[in-house]
Formats: sequence, C-alpha cells, structure tokens
Amino acid sequence: MQLIIKSAKVVDPSSPHNGKTVSIFIENGVIKQIASSKSQVPNNTKIIDIEGLHISPGFFDMQVNFRDPGHEYKEDLLSGCASASAGGFTGVAVMPGTHPPIHTKSEVEYVKRKTSGNIVDVFPVGAITHNTDGKELSEMYDMHSAGSIAFSDDKKPVSDAGLFLRALLYAKNFKGLLLAHCDEKTISLHGQMNEGKVSTSLGLKGIPALAEEVMVARNIFLCEYTSGKIHFQSISTAKSVELIRDAKKKGLKVTASVNAHHLALDDSSLKDFDTSCKVNPPLRTKQDIDALKKGLSDGTIDAITSDHSPEDEENKKVEFDYAAFGMIGLETCFALANTYSNLKLNDLVKKFVIRPREIFGLSVPKIKEKEKANLTLFLPNKEWKLEEKNIRSKSKNTPFIGKKLKGKIIGVVNNGKIELVSN
Repeated sequence: MQLIIKSAKVVDPSSPHNGKTVSIFIENGVIKQIASSKSQVPNNTKIIDIEGLHISPGFFDMQVNFRDPGHEYKEDLLSGCASASAGGFTGVAVMPGTHPPIHTKSEVEYVKRKTSGNIVDVFPVGAITHNTDGKELSEMYDMHSAGSIAFSDDKKPVSDAGLFLRALLYAKNFKGLLLAHCDEKTISLHGQMNEGKVSTSLGLKGIPALAEEVMVARNIFLCEYTSGKIHFQSISTAKSVELIRDAKKKGLKVTASVNAHHLALDDSSLKDFDTSCKVNPPLRTKQDIDALKKGLSDGTIDAITSDHSPEDEENKKVEFDYAAFGMIGLETCFALANTYSNLKLNDLVKKFVIRPREIFGLSVPKIKEKEKANLTLFLPNKEWKLEEKNIRSKSKNTPFIGKKLKGKIIGVVNNGKIELVSN
C-alpha cells in the first residue's frame, strides 16, 4: 500500500510535528516520509486531500461489548470492528460479558483468532471470576498468557470484598490490571435510572449515586491495602470523581474513565421514557456532568470510552422497566467528547490515544518517520448528523440518531490497511 495524506494538521503531543500541517507518505504500513504539504507525490499512490483535515495516532477504546460469542445477532466481532473503525478507533478492549463469558484461555484465543489481521486491533479482557458469577476466581494467569489485556466482570461488580482483594493480590504476580464497574447491588437493586427529581416525577425506582460511590470507596481501600492496580470504569458521579482524585493524591495505583454519553446527557433525557437512554451506570445530573468535566480537565479521569453496548429491538422497544441497559457508542464517541467535554484537541488525544494504551501497558503509536502507520483522520469542526442507515453496528440503540454533532471521523489507517468513512 502506498498512500499520501496531504495537508493534514498533526495532533500528537509526542510528535515533533505536533500542530504543523504536513503531508505524510505511507508505504507498506510504515510512515516513510513526513514533509511540507507541497511535497511531490510518487506514482501509483492513493491520495487523501481534504480541507481542514486533522490527523492523530489511532484512537483506542478501553470498554466495548461485541456480544460474540453468544449474541452475535446484536453484534459480532467483525461488525464491532467495522463500527470501531467508523468511529476512528484502531484499537479496542472487548469486555468479557459474552455467552459464554471470556473466562478461560479458549475464549481469549477465539477473540484473537477471529479478529487477527483486522484494521482494528482487538484486545480481549478476561473475567475476574468464573462465569462472571462473583464466586470463585477465573483462570486469570492462563488468560493473561493467552493474551488477555486486563480483567473485569463487565457490568457485574465483584460484591465479595474478600474475593476482589484476592484477585488484586493474585494479579500482582504478573502485573495484571483489574477493571472495576462500581455498583453496590444491595443499594441499586431493581433501579431503572438515576435517583432524583426526575425519577420521582416519572415514578421509576432510582439508582442512588451512593451505590456507585460506596463501591468506589471500598475498592480504593482494597487497592491501598494490596498495593494493587485498579481502573475505575464508567465513572458517573461527582463524589466518585472526588474519591478518585484523593486516591491519586495519595499515590495509589488507580485510574479512571468516563463514558462519552455521560458527558452529553443528564437524567432529564429520560422524561419521555426513552429506552435508548437507559444505561448502566445511569445518566446522572447536570452537577455530576460538571464534576466529570472538571475531572477530565485536571487529570483525575484518564480516558473517555464509548461503553459500546449493542441491543436488539426486542430488548429496547419495550416498556421502560423491561428494557435492557445500554447504548451503542463507538461511532459517536469522539463527536460527543469533542462537542461536550470542553477539552482542547491535544487533551482529547491524550484521553483517546495516549492514556488508554499507557494504562494497559501498550505501546503508544507516534506520528514519526519509520514508525508504523496507526492513524485516525478527522475533521474536528465539521458538523454532521447521525443517520440510522449509516450506522455500521448491527444494533441501532442510540438516542443520537438525527442529532447534530461536531467532529467527523474521515477514516483510519492501521496494519497496512486504510478504511475511509463514506457517509
């Protein structure tokens, strides 16, 4: 493959070309030359020349669900990769909440084998407990050896504090990372949305912010006791941000991420009982959103994720109480963050590219000559509308169809391949 990307503004804090408009010549998947935008084009070279184009190292999503194996009618690994590339992601960490779960090396190998050679690098996350049932530890070391990047029970919090403590201690033997979804089920039991004025007015059982915060606090204590590593997924409340900020000041090995839709929507979005807005953790208040944005800006929150959770119509177009939690998010993640986070582009790249890979211990791609071409192309100022017909995911459960967003993905380059978003 020979490709030249002309007149693109580099957004890469680690690159000497950061902030400059350059042309990038790629040959056989490697950045061969970075030169002025007026450089000559070799023969038989594919050319991308779009006004206002920006380019960064490839985005990485720390939290996606591809429903494969088990529920491939909602999403499979290949359709998930297609959705990821359309969202500008060249790498994803896929959660273990499948059927069966990713809880042995066989499932890890299945994910790696099926996605091998894809333009999107897929990294399996193994389950902390067998069958994600919270009763006994899974074969963590075997999964680590087979290629599991980290460990999580997905949306099933490990309620047994002793078991989670032992998982932290065991993972230290091979520098393993535990991902924590924080939800004290005895507090949030049967809740449908955030507990507050809106839930009261709608007559829906609420999920108190306390359910998340109690579990965040517990896990911070366990992290301190074990000197282990925890990444807090899908942080959604102001108090959670405060707790994690204090833990970081103490020097604990904790990191955190927020879902893009938690920056864009508050619980008032549910006033019409829109099941596409029913997510876990639930949409919180405007005050929580302000705290999440502050946490992003001061570094308390390290990364922005999609928490891509495909669901079919039978699980969403039902009465609110019976609807499944979750929304798809890969194809809108960057646009939502760009529209609502208030972060500058360099800081967005840190949240989308650099910190996710650093947390997982992966090498961070760079826009430099002789480096592998792992790139995301985008127009940060372009406004666009999400159309259902253009969604590449098998599922369409998103409240953003028809909504105007700012920040358009143009394409990705990775593993010697290029894929452009046509719509």
